[in-house]
Amino acid sequence: MNAFHDLTLDKVRATFPDAIADVVDFRGERTVIIETDSLIPVITLLRDDAELRYNFLEDIVADDYYEAFPRFAVNYHLYSLDNKVRIRVRVLVDDPDEGPQSLHPMWKIASWLELEVWDLMGIRFQNHPGLRRLFLPEDWQGHPLRKDYPLGYEEVQFSFNYEEIDARKPYAQD
Repeated sequence: MNAFHDLTLDKVRATFPDAIADVVDFRGERTVIIETDSLIPVITLLRDDAELRYNFLEDIVADDYYEAFPRFAVNYHLYSLDNKVRIRVRVLVDDPDEGPQSLHPMWKIASWLELEVWDLMGIRFQNHPGLRRLFLPEDWQGHPLRKDYPLGYEEVQFSFNYEEIDARKPYAQD
């Protein structure tokens, strides 16, 4: 990686020695996996440190590692506008109803990004100002980006199955 990523890790390790669970470097990107209870202090350090200044929250996304435990991971993509460096902070989530703390007090945009993760993955952010559906209707059952969500599809109509598919189509009645 680069020296700035190493400086970032050194500062986090010096301030919160037990916060980092793992570090993954892949294709020029650094991911720092931290303990869930250390999320707010670590993110605050990354944002407020005069040297680091990861002052832009680009995105919050989630991964579903279905059949693994912990099943979910929430990823925070941070960018330092001053240093032009990105870093990904990841927390692992055992129970989606007891997800990580909301970053809404730190960045107002986090509220919308967390709503998206809640709506599509079902990870509840603690102390969020108002979790609700963002894309789907309020009465929607389930969270469609989870790997165990049932797939719905329509069979494609070809020349060999034209009559079979055509018979099931809901044409308007005269």
